[in-house]
Amino acid sequence: MKAFTDLIFTTDFFYSILRVTTPLLFASMAAVVSDVAGVPNIALEGIMLIAAFAGMFFSYLFESALAGLFFALFFAVLAAGVLAFFTLYYKTNIILGGIAINSLASGGTIFFLYLVAHDKGTSVSLASKVLPNVNIPFIESIPIIGPVISGHNVLTYLAVASVVFTYLLLKRTALGWHIRAVGEKPDAADSVGISVTKTQAIALIISGVMCGFGGAFMSMGYVSWFSRDMVSGRGWIALAAEAMGRQHPLGTAATSLLFGVADALSNAVATLGWPSDLVKTIPYCATLLGLAIFSIRAYKRAKAA
Repeated sequence: MKAFTDLIFTTDFFYSILRVTTPLLFASMAAVVSDVAGVPNIALEGIMLIAAFAGMFFSYLFESALAGLFFALFFAVLAAGVLAFFTLYYKTNIILGGIAINSLASGGTIFFLYLVAHDKGTSVSLASKVLPNVNIPFIESIPIIGPVISGHNVLTYLAVASVVFTYLLLKRTALGWHIRAVGEKPDAADSVGISVTKTQAIALIISGVMCGFGGAFMSMGYVSWFSRDMVSGRGWIALAAEAMGRQHPLGTAATSLLFGVADALSNAVATLGWPSDLVKTIPYCATLLGLAIFSIRAYKRAKAA
């Protein structure tokens, strides 16, 4: 027990919480924007996976981390655009569309990985680039706080900024009001001249951009390579965080942080010699527990009402 407490009550552990929460924050904010618009995006997992592969491959191809980030965002937006095109303009079921994107990403990335690296597992043979870490002046020299907050990948700070961006977008801008309007009362929004289809398409594109950042972090920040299905359910966990946060950016961010704690805990206890199969289930067990508590509370509120 002492070894466990000595492991988690360290600056390294709290640093790792922010690190592993980064892709969850991006994905959960993507889920908030799309869900508020009335088009739940369950393709978060697949879009992040596509972005992760694109970031790795194009950073290797152009020998530039910025090029990798650009193409990660481009292909994420392209995938979100395809989803929007078929679900909004051709009225395909959005759930089936999301499943199709996820399936395409899982198999397609392995296919292209084999083409470019002749490997079906990882891209370690390709010298891809990583985005830089940022040391914050003055803060980095503060004991305890500095080692926890400073020195993260640049996308970690962008992930925190994405929470602020999502909050301001939905609460303080005309586009955000339109997104909320079409999500709550699409017929009423249409009656006052708001294009429901256009607004929902924009929401899905914004969702794709955030997934692009999350996917780029996976292969250009969290690690420096691409591996098969490396998103590992983070898109689904983000959907759970968004549901528990009740579509509010701040509540969703707080829930994502809790799941990040569970993920960091699983990484930490793995060093203690615990069975690896058991350790890997911790984030998913935390997700199931959180959803169970959320469902019970929602049922009690509905019953009281």
